[in-house]
Amino acid sequence: MNARVLDGEIINTRLDDVRAYEGVRTRRILACVLDYIIVALLTIPFAILVFFLGILTLGLGWMLFGVLVPAVAILYIWNTLGSSDQATMGMKMMGIRLDRLDGRPIDGLTAVVHSVLFWAGNVILSPLVLLVTLFSDRKRTLHDLLLGTVVSRTGR
Repeated sequence: MNARVLDGEIINTRLDDVRAYEGVRTRRILACVLDYIIVALLTIPFAILVFFLGILTLGLGWMLFGVLVPAVAILYIWNTLGSSDQATMGMKMMGIRLDRLDGRPIDGLTAVVHSVLFWAGNVILSPLVLLVTLFSDRKRTLHDLLLGTVVSRTGR
């Protein structure tokens, strides 16, 4: 990582390069679609497990179906976006990653909070989530601004 220290704060010089943000908005949307497909596929084996658990518990286990998809998605985000790659599988396929502006790595909790804010933002402020990227520096979304993160290209 190319980093410099300014007033005691680590600054990532890779993130200062404007080329790191070319095509990020489109790649981010496609990565989101890919991640939804991956989460849906990962949910299938867990749904089968919950089905049989429901049979064993005389129907009580079937209540887990209500939280199955969010639970699988949170585990997926925690283990991919919160890893050392700082990218989900969809983000890796699109050649982008999530970075903190202060230079620290993304941990699992920050990754989950980032995703939950994304989902909540889409439910409450649906068109504004992407509109913010048209006017913000580095094409950052509303939840990126709140958490001090940025999505950038990995190969730049």
